[in-house]
Amino acid sequence: MTTPTDQITMFGADWCRDCRRTKAQLDGLGIEYRYVDLEADPAAADVAREISGRTNIPVVVYPDATHHVEPSNDDVAAKLRELSLI
Repeated sequence: MTTPTDQITMFGADWCRDCRRTKAQLDGLGIEYRYVDLEADPAAADVAREISGRTNIPVVVYPDATHHVEPSNDDVAAKLRELSLI
């Protein structure tokens, strides 16, 4: 499984409060992204770990191949502004 570089990909799980918060932020801003549910696709956890080097979630991968692990709303908003997505 590879992560596309033309869109945002978020690795998360429904039980994760930070994942729900980040997902709600992206949804609220109308940002298109691919959500990878680590409960539905446990193998994707290895992909998220390879990207981030950590087991923490969410992992948000941006089109410029940078990523955040457990980002604050401010971190996400700053990155989206940097990428001219908001």
